[in-house]
Amino acid sequence: MSMAETTTTTTTTSSSENNEKFANSNPSSSSDASKEATPSESSRAESSPRDNKREASWPSVLFYIHLNILGVYGIFVLFSHTSAITFIFTSFLTLCGILGATAGAHRLWAHKTYQASTFLRFSLMLCQTLAGQGSIYDWVQMHRLHHEKFRTPDDPYYSDKDFLHAQVFANIQKLSPRQEKLLEQIDMRDLESDKIVMFQKRFYWLLYPILFVLLPINAPLEYWGDTVQAAIFVAFSLRYLLVLNVAWLINSAHLIWGLDKNHKQSDSNMVFVVTKSYWPQYHYLLPFDYQSGEFGNYGSGCTTAFIRVCAAMGMASKLQTMTTEAVKKGLTMAVDSGRPIVDCLKQAGAEDMCNLQREHYLKNERLH
Repeated sequence: MSMAETTTTTTTTSSSENNEKFANSNPSSSSDASKEATPSESSRAESSPRDNKREASWPSVLFYIHLNILGVYGIFVLFSHTSAITFIFTSFLTLCGILGATAGAHRLWAHKTYQASTFLRFSLMLCQTLAGQGSIYDWVQMHRLHHEKFRTPDDPYYSDKDFLHAQVFANIQKLSPRQEKLLEQIDMRDLESDKIVMFQKRFYWLLYPILFVLLPINAPLEYWGDTVQAAIFVAFSLRYLLVLNVAWLINSAHLIWGLDKNHKQSDSNMVFVVTKSYWPQYHYLLPFDYQSGEFGNYGSGCTTAFIRVCAAMGMASKLQTMTTEAVKKGLTMAVDSGRPIVDCLKQAGAEDMCNLQREHYLKNERLH
C-alpha cells in the first residue's frame, strides 16, 4: 500500500481524532481542536445564526468581476498586441508570485516545513507581495485557521457544495463574527518574531503598489516600448487573475484532488483536472512535509523542486519529510500502543529524520 493510500485510510477512519492532532504541528494548534471541529448540539445552540453568517464583501465582488473581464480580455491582447519580451516578463512575475505563495507563505511560514536563509526569506517575501493576496502575516493567520477548523463551518474556505464555492465565493465574503474571534486566537508569535514578515506587514500597502502595480505596468512601456494594452491587460490584469486563482487553489484544492469517498462534493465544474490524488489529504494529516504539493502531487512539483534547489545552494535547510518506512513504523506503533495515530506518525517521522543524511533531498531514489 502506498503512503498516500495509507494516510488517506487513516484520515477517513479517524477524522475527528486527526483534526485534533495534526493541528499540533502548527503554532496555532490547540488542545481542543477536535472539539471545535465537531461541535456538540449545545455549542451550536450557544452560537446564534447571526454569529455564523457571512456577508458578501461587495468591494471584493466588484473587483473580482472587473478583474475577470480585464484578465479574459488580456488573453486576446496576449496574442494580438503583446511582444515576446512582455510575455516572458509576465510569465516570470507570475511564477514569482506563485512561488511566493506556495514555497513562501504556505510551506515556509505557515507550516515551517523547512528553514530558509535571510536572503531566501527576503526574496520569498518580495515574491509573496507579487501574489497580491495581502501580507504574509494575514495569509498565514487565515491558513492556520483553515487547517485548525478544516471541513467545518468555521473554516473560512469551507464548502459542502462544490469547488466554485470554495475557490471563489469563500474569498469574496467577509468572515463571520465567530470566525473573527477564532482568527484572533490563532497563535502567531513565531511570525511576530520574524523581522522580515513584520517589515512586510508594516509596509505592505507601500510595497504592493510599487511591486505589484507599477512594476509590471511601467516596465513594458518604459524599457522596451510595448503597447499600453499589453502592459495593462496582460502584464497586470491577466497575471493578477492567474496568480490570484492559483493562490486561492492552495486552500480549495482538496475539493478536487483530495478525493474522499466519505466526503464527496457534487462538483462538476472542475472535473477535467481531477487526478485522483490523495496527497492533499495527506497534507491535512501531516502538514510539516515539504514535499506535499498544493495541487495534487507529491515530490515532483515545481515548488518542491525549487526548495530542493535552494537547499542544494545552501539557502534552505532542515527539510522535513516523511518516508514510507516511517509511516509503517508509526502505524505499527499506534496499533501496539493504542496511542493516537497522528502522534505515532509524528514520533516515527522525527526519529526517521534523525537517521536521514543531511542532503537526503539530492538522492535519486524516492523516499516515499
